[in-house]
Amino acid sequence: MPIPLKTGTVLRERYKIRERIGQGGMGNIYLADDARLQGRRCALKEVELDRNLPEKILTEGREQFLREAQVMARLDHPNLPKVSDFFTIENHDYLVMDFIPGKDLRTLMIEARQEGHFLPEPNVLYWASQICDALTYLHSQDPALVHRDIKPGNIKLTPDGLIKLVDFGLVKVLAPEEVTITVIQGQGTAIYTPLEQYGGNESHTDIRSDIYAFGATLYHLMTGQAPAEARDRFLQADRLVALRKINPDISTRTEKAVLWAMELHPDDRPESVEAFRHYLLGTKELPTRPDNIRPRSVTLLDALTTPPESTLLWIGVGLLALSLLATLGN
Repeated sequence: MPIPLKTGTVLRERYKIRERIGQGGMGNIYLADDARLQGRRCALKEVELDRNLPEKILTEGREQFLREAQVMARLDHPNLPKVSDFFTIENHDYLVMDFIPGKDLRTLMIEARQEGHFLPEPNVLYWASQICDALTYLHSQDPALVHRDIKPGNIKLTPDGLIKLVDFGLVKVLAPEEVTITVIQGQGTAIYTPLEQYGGNESHTDIRSDIYAFGATLYHLMTGQAPAEARDRFLQADRLVALRKINPDISTRTEKAVLWAMELHPDDRPESVEAFRHYLLGTKELPTRPDNIRPRSVTLLDALTTPPESTLLWIGVGLLALSLLATLGN
């Protein structure tokens, strides 16, 4: 973790640090004043790669940071913060973006739980519609951009009711035949992370990975309860509790749509955010498929993305089955 910058520190003779407003495993986020634009406040995100990494990896990581920062600087959407600058000082990389006032949805969810109630479904669906707008925009870029870390804490609600999807630390550029390095190495937050994102080969993740995280985020917001992790559900399917068992006020349609988005296998999820929006918001009839999907056999992808202890369990089950068949044969 980088040593926090002191209040009053000026970077590039332009950005004057007011205070630290966030932090993570790879850096800090600061509120700063822009000396060139009187009255403008901005958020300054600091990233420091692990100095113990090989020099080649550090160089590649910085090059990737700069490439992806350039991509994000070109984005222009009302539900995304605008990146206005990026630079490097020694071994620290910085992104400068709009400062987004307001609370994140995780904070609103916790406050509702403390007050003894759930976030109202109409409110969550209104926010969801705006998140759909942001994700559709990202996924329609050429090449497509996958956020890979959608969660309540990365979604802010401004005082005027506008949703902003923030923190692009794990963004992935889906360039054809190109393996990318993310700005910050990681897999996302476990309870919102789909099974395929745990694989060592990042080529497994695509826009449907965002759809899973989006569904898990809506699950958490409307129930106030974190969903079971995908890895646990792989071993025990009933670990995921239906939304209406926790919050009976949730509509059947919303429950089915959210659970569909959270299917373990990417092929069983909605094919796009727009398709998910139609089912979630009631502009299109829900298909019967989510309730009638046959259990999938374990694939190579499943094996690659399963923890070692889980793999041993499946091997044990297979050996037991072979033993039973041999006994019956005799």
